[in-house]
Amino acid sequence: MLDRPRDGLARDLDFRAGVRALFISDVHLGTRTAQAEHLLELLRECEAETIYLVGDIIDFWRVRRRPHWLQSHNDVLQKLMRKVRKGARLVFIPGNHDECLRDYAGAHFGGIEIQMNAVHTTATGRRYLVMHGDEFDVVVRAAKWLAFLGDRGYEFALWLNNPLNWVRRHLGLGHWSFSAYLKYRVKSAVAFIGAFEEAVATEARRAGVDGVICGHIHHASDRRFSGIHYLNCGDWVESCTAIIETHAGELRVIRWSEQRSERPLQTLADRTGQYVARPPEISNTAPVVKELS
Repeated sequence: MLDRPRDGLARDLDFRAGVRALFISDVHLGTRTAQAEHLLELLRECEAETIYLVGDIIDFWRVRRRPHWLQSHNDVLQKLMRKVRKGARLVFIPGNHDECLRDYAGAHFGGIEIQMNAVHTTATGRRYLVMHGDEFDVVVRAAKWLAFLGDRGYEFALWLNNPLNWVRRHLGLGHWSFSAYLKYRVKSAVAFIGAFEEAVATEARRAGVDGVICGHIHHASDRRFSGIHYLNCGDWVESCTAIIETHAGELRVIRWSEQRSERPLQTLADRTGQYVARPPEISNTAPVVKELS
């Protein structure tokens, strides 16, 4: 039985008091659509005891083709490493776009734990399976070439957001995401999201945990499936969402666009397309998760 989704917005949360855990997924560093500067704002304001990177943090699919790597992308990685040096625990769960890191599952590098999945225990003792979730995407598992094709189409829809919102700004209208509109209006996409959520919740039930925290489908969510608490981190290319656990043990979805004051979506460097830093290199002998100079 599917319970009604909750409004998980944490508008009243004071990040200065810190949080117990922070869950981030689908940043897609290395692409034009990565909202790295918005994520930096969150990381600067939010101090977390444990940070989970729930997959697709670096988009190696795009990095291998033609990376778009700005200084803000480096800054995100450096900020995360700085938090580790200050004592935060950082768990990296690779997704399908950074799947090359799965070869290092179980290893620790510079204070970073790389795991295929993890079990997070809240302050109230509830146990949550943390995973990226691409293993429940039939397209990714059974027809990877089709997934690449879909990835290109999604990139094009994201690209269309820029000219469309340029027109809307000149008409005095607010920001609107064409790609999100397609995702939430096309019946097959809505059906896929629902099937994905149920499949992940079923896996959590099989694992004997109270809930699951995942990413992958770029759709932030906080709902229950027959007693299983399902949470999705969302993404940092469209919605700029994450999940936090308060010190009281409550898990909540935050939408950074509703937490922050209104600012332009792109900086001067983003608008001019300046490449101010190099993306991390892929190595078969050493992990790519490292602090960049």
